Order: sequence, then structure tokens, then C-alpha cells
Amino acid sequence: MRLENKVALVTGGGSGIGAATARLFAAEGAKIVVTGRRPAPLAAVAEEVGGLAVPGDTGDPTHIAEGVAAAVSRFGGVDVLVTSAGIAPGGTVGDIEDDDWESTLRTNLNGPMMMSRAVLPLLLARGRGSIVLVSSTAGLAAAPASAAYDVSKAGLIALARAIAVDYGNRGIRANALVPGWVKTPMGDRSMDALGAARNITRQQAYDRATADVPLRRAGTPEEMAACCLFLASDESRYVSGTTLVADGGGLAVELTSTEFTFGGQSA
Repeated sequence: MRLENKVALVTGGGSGIGAATARLFAAEGAKIVVTGRRPAPLAAVAEEVGGLAVPGDTGDPTHIAEGVAAAVSRFGGVDVLVTSAGIAPGGTVGDIEDDDWESTLRTNLNGPMMMSRAVLPLLLARGRGSIVLVSSTAGLAAAPASAAYDVSKAGLIALARAIAVDYGNRGIRANALVPGWVKTPMGDRSMDALGAARNITRQQAYDRATADVPLRRAGTPEEMAACCLFLASDESRYVSGTTLVADGGGLAVELTSTEFTFGGQSA
């Protein structure tokens, strides 16, 4: 098993990518601590994987301290951190409310930074460790009316590089996972909004949103969890400070040329 006897702390562990990651890591031998805002789904995931749930706001320093302390108390430390909690209120620079901007950065960027800072002494004490920050393709290419989300996800990519550079000589690796559209509760909400605007179903909205993605579909939480497992395990022991893009090929597409494709062949 690739994470046997490792302790993994997963934020946003009650649903979506975080929950799938907790399940896969547990199956690979890890002891799991999951944190998140919603106690009920968090407790259900923890019970399923034989782990520990610590409900709270990922952007709250007190909650972060509680989560790390719980990992130490129950399992003796932390070997792997995966930060997957996130919000996406939407809005352009011209119209986003200050509260939405600040809450997005607090949850999506400040929280992962503070959680990384909190676990670093534990990783350093072990002489090794892996931090996986779940970013987004929005961190590499801006999405419409998503200024705060774009900035927060781009910041995570830079944060992974900073940690990798500053702590690599002490055995710590840090990388960013960059998913495209994934069928998570957050993705579903976006598709429901698109469906309502276009009078189509959720699945039709996913199909429309991924029409130019080479694999022609959204990803699954389990596929993202597999990427997290690679980055967390010794299989990636020489991988640090980079971004693993898992978007079905979406960012590879040169969008202004898509109209020049005929019958599946480029003109």
C-alpha cells in the first residue's frame, strides 16, 4: 500500500475531491483526518474510512490549530496535507463585493497557507512530507466573472512553488493539482446555473461546458483523488514545486482555432 502508516490531513474532506481523496488514501493504508464546514457529511466520511472528523472553517486559525492538534493527539503527527476546501462566489473586479473577495481569499488561499504553516513543523520533525494544494485551471486561465476565485487559485500554484523552494532541502515536497471541470457539488451548482440559463439539464450543461475538451467530459472526484495519491506517495518522490493539470486536455486547446476542425480532422 502506497501510504501505509502515513497520516493524511485532508481539508474539504466532507464531499467532492476531498472525500474521494480521504477514501482512496485510507484504502492505501493512511490514517485520515478530515476537516470541513459541514459536520454531518464530514462525520460520515470519517466513519467510512475509520478516521477523525474535525468540523470548522478552513480559513479560521483556531480551527486550523484544532485540526492539526487532533491529528497529533489521535495519530501522532502528519505526513501528508491535501487542501481541497474552496468556495466560488463569482463576480468581476468591477462588481464583486468586498466581503466576497475577502472570504474567497480567506478560504481558498489563506486557509491552505495557514494549514501548510501549521503542519510544517510536524513534517520537518519527520524529515519528509508532501503537501498537495488543490488549485484549478482557473489559476492558469481566467474564467469569466470569477476574479476572486481566479486569483485565489493562481495563488495556490505560487504557494506550492514557494514551499517547495524554501523547504525542499529539508525533505518537504509541495505541488499543486489543477483540475478542470469535475463532477462535484460545486461543479453541479455551476452546471445547474448554466442549465437554468440555457433551459437544459445538468448533464447537458456539463456536455456543453466540456464540448471543446479533448476527452469531451468532466472529470470525477476519484480521478482527482488518484492524482493526489500520486503527489502524496513516494511514486512522485522527485516531483516538487510543479502543477499537475488534470483537465481532460482542456488547457491544451487553442480556442480560436476550434472552428477549423472538420469531421474530427484539422483543416
